[in-house]
Amino acid sequence: MKPQLLKVSSGPACSFSIRRDNVPFVNNHLHYHPEVELIYFKEGSGTQFIGDSIQTFHTGDVIIVGANLPHFWSFDQHYFAEGEKKPDIVVAHFCDNFWGSSFLDIPENLPLRKVLENAKRGIKLTGKTKEFLGLLLEKMHLADGPRRILLLHEALLTISESEDIVMLSSETFQPDRKLSENDRINMVYQYSLANYKKKILLEEIAAIAYISPNSFCRYFKSRTKKTYSNFLIEIRVGMACKLLIENRISIKQICYESGFFNFASFHKYFKQITSKTPLNYQKEFLEKSTVYHN
Repeated sequence: MKPQLLKVSSGPACSFSIRRDNVPFVNNHLHYHPEVELIYFKEGSGTQFIGDSIQTFHTGDVIIVGANLPHFWSFDQHYFAEGEKKPDIVVAHFCDNFWGSSFLDIPENLPLRKVLENAKRGIKLTGKTKEFLGLLLEKMHLADGPRRILLLHEALLTISESEDIVMLSSETFQPDRKLSENDRINMVYQYSLANYKKKILLEEIAAIAYISPNSFCRYFKSRTKKTYSNFLIEIRVGMACKLLIENRISIKQICYESGFFNFASFHKYFKQITSKTPLNYQKEFLEKSTVYHN
């Protein structure tokens, strides 16, 4: 797929960038940059695309995205509504050599070097680690001078020592940035997110991309390494996970709200992607949430 190169400014008096955003439309298109990104969603939920991984994200999530890894976050629609709660995001961008070309080469910093290497697939932090890192990022945003650098060092060291991590992109994912297809792939993504609840015909989505149905199949697979039908199933399962976590409606209702047209296919694809049944997924999440907050 062809993301856009994003230029990240750190400012003349800073070696790396950290900011706080309160709008849902900042960089909500597929992009990449040479800087590593460490992001904390103090408030926010929606669908995230990182490499070839499609998942939902939630309030409290912390993600580290490696250099040049394509990504974007599509916020849930209610964050765009007037008078509704707004997102609250703290995000740091830094080059892996900002503290000097030889800093990561010293033996004591091998764990940090491994974190940055693993981040090229994207890493999601969970449990107590994400809570601690969220607090660190808020402190980092308010800090300046050497303390800001020390807090970033502590954040990376915490990730290196944690078992509360989930790798996101597949090991074989290789971004393709050769062809100029930014607008086309983003239109496909955005249309899919807006219409996943209904049956999307091949002719329909091909028209969105301004190419023939046969060409679209080849085009989409060449950019994403997956078929469009599999891509759509992943979006629907991600939405089902979000609804299961919220625990407001029955699993049967979740089946149809997430875009599946019968319970058998919902159960089949959910287990295929998550390795759990919808009920077990919900029970495990609720049990872990109880443990983490007691």
